[in-house]
Amino acid sequence: MSTELAWFKSSYSDDEGGECVEVATPHPHTIHVRDSKLGSGPEVHVTAATWAKFISHIAEA
Repeated sequence: MSTELAWFKSSYSDDEGGECVEVATPHPHTIHVRDSKLGSGPEVHVTAATWAKFISHIAEA
């Protein structure tokens, strides 16, 4: 089985080096987040509940 994640770039990211965020959801309980400009650079892992709270907060802004 492959351990490579399927990354999805934010719709707010551009191809000119702007704000680039990618997210992968390998299973329902963990969300992986990284800066797409760094490619295979460091990742932040959060719970699905934490991610939902974050998304809810920024949607209100």
